[in-house]
Amino acid sequence: MAQVKAVLLDLGNVLVFHDNAVLFSRLGARAGLEAGEVARRLSGAGWTDANRGVLGAEGIRQDVCRGLGVDLPMAEFAALWSSHFTLHDAVLPRVEGLLGRVRVGLVSNTNALHVAYLRPLLPVLRRFDSVVMSCEVGHVKPEPDIFRLALEGVGCAPEEAVFFDDLPEFVQAAEAQGIQGRLFTTADAFDAQLKALGL
Repeated sequence: MAQVKAVLLDLGNVLVFHDNAVLFSRLGARAGLEAGEVARRLSGAGWTDANRGVLGAEGIRQDVCRGLGVDLPMAEFAALWSSHFTLHDAVLPRVEGLLGRVRVGLVSNTNALHVAYLRPLLPVLRRFDSVVMSCEVGHVKPEPDIFRLALEGVGCAPEEAVFFDDLPEFVQAAEAQGIQGRLFTTADAFDAQLKALGL
């Protein structure tokens, strides 16, 4: 196994938690719908278009509001749309501890409104060697190009990088590109995985 020169991290359920049940409940309360109905109506929404950057902030607002039968002003909608995030406080110090020791990068499927909300809450991202947000590069996981961009950003060969994601299919997609993949579960497990890698 090659020496690890770069650690690539997912965003959702790694650096921040996102509770979609909370999101659907809060949107439903505003739209006069049950959370389950919100989930059903949004299941066909343009998630991939939003994550790919085809839909910007206003496009997301219009798409979701149309699906729910409401018309919320952007300020209210944007606050609701990101109201389900909490920082993963237990893992952030461990990530801070990697900086300066190895190259650190982010690889995330996300949309313009979530990026605008989360960047100020995660100042550590400014110290990352590479930040690849799907909506900013036009590629989404599990596509090979998003991993290619991440590797270019941290400047190392695939086998010299390890990628942590909470979704097995994305771990497998990284491994298909030659990257060492690890399934992220908890902060303690992350710590043990890093130690096993010599970090």
